Amino acid sequence: MSLKLTPAHRQIASQSRLFSTMPPDVREPLLDAARIDRYSRGETIFNHGDTAHAIHIVAEGWVKLYRIAPNGTEAVVGVMTRGQSFGEPVALRRASYPVSAEASTICQLISVPAQAVLGLLQTSPEAAVSILAATFLHLQGLVEQIEQLKARSGAQRVAEFLLELCPEGVESATVTLPYDKVLIAGRLGMKPESLSRAFARLRDHGVRIDQASAEIASVSGLRDLAHADQVQALGRVI
Repeated sequence: MSLKLTPAHRQIASQSRLFSTMPPDVREPLLDAARIDRYSRGETIFNHGDTAHAIHIVAEGWVKLYRIAPNGTEAVVGVMTRGQSFGEPVALRRASYPVSAEASTICQLISVPAQAVLGLLQTSPEAAVSILAATFLHLQGLVEQIEQLKARSGAQRVAEFLLELCPEGVESATVTLPYDKVLIAGRLGMKPESLSRAFARLRDHGVRIDQASAEIASVSGLRDLAHADQVQALGRVI
């Protein structure tokens, strides 16, 4: 069942890439039209080929975007979490989703009707600029993801993933792994056994992995590894 947005949900949506640059008088009518949808872990949000009718913003939890290759292999395209939006380009064209989406955990999604956004685009240049900015940021994220897959070793990819989970301004941290290791491997373009070897290599850099958490002795040291030149990096873990 869809519910209206609470003040907390509106705050999350306002900080997303879709709405962060919109003036409040432009943004608020869209949030009035938006609804909250709740999903259980493993529940399908939409399937590849479904027609897009809404833009989604994650309010709580994690969402997996993926495709199934002709040989049956699942390719994880992205994993979205709180405050991140997805589906903007296809929703505004009323096109078919190029990927499927599944709730990786219990999650809540803010769904903004595409028709409401399209109506606003006809009357508000500010809204059009914000949509273009959100689309650019999405493209930039894809480019960075490709760079990560092509130019970094497996251990570097895992290091960067762990750094994204660390609070800002800390030198050591214990972080919770947000979803299972098979999904982490898919997100990083690795096989599960390659992920295990990367975790083992990171032990030499002060990282201890438990079942659902990672203890990081030196955040700065892990950052140095993640951003090291490829020649200086650990050997590829593929």
